[in-house]
Amino acid sequence: MQASRGKSRSYRDVDGILLLDKPLGLSSNQALQQVRQLYNARKAGHCGSLDPLATGVLPICLGEATKFSSYLLGANKTYRAGCRLGQTTASGDAEGEILETAPVEVDAKQIETVLAEFVGEIDQVPPMYSALKHQGKRLYQLAREGKEVERAARRITIYQLQMLGFDGQTLDIDVACSKGTYIRTLAEDIGKRLGCGAHLSSLRRSSVEDFDERDAVTMEQLENLQAQGLDHLDFLLLPVSAALEQFPEILLNAADSLDICQGRRIELGSTANAGLRRLCSPEGVFLGLGEVAVGGRLSAKRLMNTAR
Repeated sequence: MQASRGKSRSYRDVDGILLLDKPLGLSSNQALQQVRQLYNARKAGHCGSLDPLATGVLPICLGEATKFSSYLLGANKTYRAGCRLGQTTASGDAEGEILETAPVEVDAKQIETVLAEFVGEIDQVPPMYSALKHQGKRLYQLAREGKEVERAARRITIYQLQMLGFDGQTLDIDVACSKGTYIRTLAEDIGKRLGCGAHLSSLRRSSVEDFDERDAVTMEQLENLQAQGLDHLDFLLLPVSAALEQFPEILLNAADSLDICQGRRIELGSTANAGLRRLCSPEGVFLGLGEVAVGGRLSAKRLMNTAR
């Protein structure tokens, strides 16, 4: 969301991660722009799109946190979803035109048997109504033009798939999955295996990696706090390093901190394990992400702007 034409707006540098409870009806980008406006932030980006019909955890990175957003994009996620059995739609969700209807003649035991078949590594074909590109054009744009193109299956992992409830028509499920999983496709595939078809009727993202819905804030809460001053909003921000908790931390001494920030490599010794590391100064200030190569040489991967 840009400032009104004819009016200048002075954005500020603010760094951190906001856990937004995205409301129903907003796209992820619309939610992002509203948050950016409320924070008066110079730079912002979200980590993992949610459709307008979906709610739940949408991590929003502000300022320097945008440098590390890719590590949240690739994170595991959990969802609660409603699957309307007996109806298939053009888009795979409740917004699409109903294409077919069928009687729902299944019981809880049959459903649990089918759900168990999806747990583990599976191949999933992305839906046409997705942001993936084909020859430079978004698939959902082609779908709205009435076109369908062949999509290669992707290997994903379903860590957990449990039935929360079934009222004879709507199946509520809890899903823990890897990046790249399309829940609408999962709902459709479950419907196919049950022999009655299905579409996604509701969706809520309950967590992204260790970020849980219980810690997320609503847009209404943000608006109320913004009216009290930006410092009240800043209090909600998680540190930039919260996006990288899965990586071990290295506490550097003053000389090594300077070397890393100036692009020089550091020898940790051959016993050091290879991999990514969170780097901190002697004072505990997060410097960025480093990578230890085989042999123990540490180099910068992505650094914070510590000169600000």
